[in-house]
Amino acid sequence: MTKTMKTIIILSSIAIVLAVVAFAILSHPAFGRKPSAERKARIENSANWRNGMFHNQIPTPQFTGRKGGFRTLWEFLTDNDARRTPSEPLNAVKTDLKNLPPDTDLLVWFGHSSYLFRLGGKTFLVDPVLKTGFPSSLMMKPFKGTDIYSPDDLPDIDCLIITHEHWDHLDYATLCDLREKVHYAVCPLGVGEYLEYWGYDKNCIYETDWYEQTCLPTEEDGQNILITCLPTRHFSNRLLSRNQTLWASYMVQNGSRKVYIGGDGGYDGRFSEIRETYGRVDLALMENGQYNKDWANIHLLPEDLERAILDLDAKQVFTVHHDKFALAKHAWDEPDNVAKAIAQKDNIVLLDQPIGTIVEF
Repeated sequence: MTKTMKTIIILSSIAIVLAVVAFAILSHPAFGRKPSAERKARIENSANWRNGMFHNQIPTPQFTGRKGGFRTLWEFLTDNDARRTPSEPLNAVKTDLKNLPPDTDLLVWFGHSSYLFRLGGKTFLVDPVLKTGFPSSLMMKPFKGTDIYSPDDLPDIDCLIITHEHWDHLDYATLCDLREKVHYAVCPLGVGEYLEYWGYDKNCIYETDWYEQTCLPTEEDGQNILITCLPTRHFSNRLLSRNQTLWASYMVQNGSRKVYIGGDGGYDGRFSEIRETYGRVDLALMENGQYNKDWANIHLLPEDLERAILDLDAKQVFTVHHDKFALAKHAWDEPDNVAKAIAQKDNIVLLDQPIGTIVEF
């Protein structure tokens, strides 16, 4: 056998091994599956679906710098700035979530965009990422001290709310472990396919387009829990297929009490529109972190966060999307400092507290 033939055989063998590994990874259920014909038809019937994908309400190029998408991503992946992650474990509180005050409106944050809140005696869980299993572990590593809650720690959940399909918001391992605890789930168009694939009862999944409302069954207590799917300015791509599922924010109403779940998204006029439509909400959960001028359209920059808070004019604000994962190049504690500065300057009632703290609102 010639040297050339040996080289060809070795390279071919390597290529086959890599192909097998790639196939095995991409076959993992965390990557989801193609939508059913029924779900696909509903997606394509949405007013927000055009030319084979979902669109924002205004033009939203993902990358806003001059470097281009590939260079921006490469610089992010190769940035080793030590300030992106804390040097010491963060102070987090381990709260007994199964014995929370039953008649108190409260919030418990788990870091990044995962949190539990109670409103009118009902328990809501938003974007839970409480495990670091494969394949999300390849992309995200929690800060030391922040990974103290697991699905086993959570109580029964009246309603699970998912804002979009990105890995830091939709976690396969966490949601599989939570199946038996979740009574109902609300998510944007297309995301229900993940939940159904992962074992959730399709009859308990409310999959909504922007401005669609869900009235949750509340059995004998007579409460009228209304959840409205609202726009945000973002995008979706679990792997390579871009904008095949919708992204959203939500308004949760229980009687006269209102909680706004901001989700991920850059600045636009939606915050003023929400204020005009709903009045002053009792609590607004606002994205604050993982921003960069190279992707200024899809996350709130500090100055945009201030504008959004002032537009919304909520009675109380809690900021999320920080203090657990380093998904941008800013210092890990910069979002905390930004929120405090905005609150002091504009007289905002800011409820931000360490991970695990019971925050009454």
